[in-house]
Amino acid sequence: MTELHQDGRAGIDAALVRRLIAQQFPHWADLPVTPVAVDGWDNRTYRLGPGLTARLPTAESYVAAVDKEHVWLPRLGPELPVEIPEAVAKGEPGLGYPYPWAVRRWIQGETASPGTVQDLDEFARSVSAFILALQNVDATGGPLAGAHSFHRGASLEHYHDETIDALAVLDLPHDVWDAALAASWDEAPVWFHGDIAGGNLLVRDGRLSAVIDFGTSGVGDPACDLVIAYTFFSGSSRAIFREAVAQDDAMWARARGWAFWKAAITYETSPASRQVLEEVLADHQANA
Repeated sequence: MTELHQDGRAGIDAALVRRLIAQQFPHWADLPVTPVAVDGWDNRTYRLGPGLTARLPTAESYVAAVDKEHVWLPRLGPELPVEIPEAVAKGEPGLGYPYPWAVRRWIQGETASPGTVQDLDEFARSVSAFILALQNVDATGGPLAGAHSFHRGASLEHYHDETIDALAVLDLPHDVWDAALAASWDEAPVWFHGDIAGGNLLVRDGRLSAVIDFGTSGVGDPACDLVIAYTFFSGSSRAIFREAVAQDDAMWARARGWAFWKAAITYETSPASRQVLEEVLADHQANA
């Protein structure tokens, strides 16, 4: 039986996945189950033979993504310039594991990093092309930003109190945050990914080949998808990304707000957060 940890997270291992597969998808029961090399916090992912993965939410707050991705990934995929996960089947709670889960097609590729990307400038163009293509997908009936997207795509006001508290602890000015809140989104909702970051970008031969993990996706304000400008790009690649993605000043003000919020609340646990805060502050001052 699967036990929930004290923090509410489900205990997941390969043995559980094998039993769930055997129970619910017996035609795959003979396939080997192995953990992926780079895993996430929201879900545990296991290779299922050479061509599939099993992806299991670790807590109740991540469950909404299972149905959302199962419905929308097949609709988004044909409209986008690189691969995205392909929904194959949906598992049900069982054997003490309390949540629905997903079977997806395995996508070959390396996680994007300065060491795996061949040309950062070209990579910036490719990421911007993906973002623009996603924004251009028909958003009719799409999942409006909210709890399922952890409020990515919605107003930054949702994170106001914790941001102000974090800035007080760090003794940082409120200028970036105030400007982000003032630059409200008044347009029709468009598709956003919600977590465009190196860990969710795959490369083959040094070039962008796939975008994964649409768990925080939805329709709303796409400013959150520009945060990668501060967390991955710099110098010429950032300038190229900014030009290629072609967003207005208000969008960039909100993007700085998203980056500032995340870096401020993870300052104590993420070594990269200090650099992000400095980059965002400098960019705000340069574009104020």
